[in-house]
Amino acid sequence: MARPVEDPGALLERFRDYLALLARLQLDPRLQGKVDLSGVVQQTLLEAHQAMDRFRRMTEEQQVAWLRKALARNLTDEVRKLGTARRDVSREQSLETALEESSGRLEKWLESEASSPSQHVLRQEQLLRLAEALGKLPDDQRQAVERHHLRGFALAEVGEQMGRTREAVAGLLFRGIKNLRQRLNEDDRE
Repeated sequence: MARPVEDPGALLERFRDYLALLARLQLDPRLQGKVDLSGVVQQTLLEAHQAMDRFRRMTEEQQVAWLRKALARNLTDEVRKLGTARRDVSREQSLETALEESSGRLEKWLESEASSPSQHVLRQEQLLRLAEALGKLPDDQRQAVERHHLRGFALAEVGEQMGRTREAVAGLLFRGIKNLRQRLNEDDRE
């Protein structure tokens, strides 16, 4: 069941960091400097705001699925504007599938053995908190954590992508995970 939230902006704002994380995970790193990811996320949230009557009646799981689909469509549109591809429904569906897979990897990262409905809701909430905490990390730490832990790249690959040594990436990961844990623990205490 959807959460009763009076302010539509507050309802949607909860998803901003999650959508930004999914967008970063799916967009080819070579295009990230060319595509305004915050604009794509903003457009997605605007569309959800315009569909607020329907959006509020959805469960949180349905809301996340709706937002992923809208994000996939908006990312595809932005990439197409770069002249790299004409509209291709299979490309949109492929991106939507990739976003679902990224979301699934995030859930697995947080997953416990049990899977009751209440635990599923808790995992969904943890996903949103994780995305928010990742967004607050220094950029290099965030990139290292996302690329290694969430995209599955080896340390050497992450180093190559970031122009760093394997050892430097290991240090970024160590500090990034430490900072991430601190941020998540701070949220638990609030």
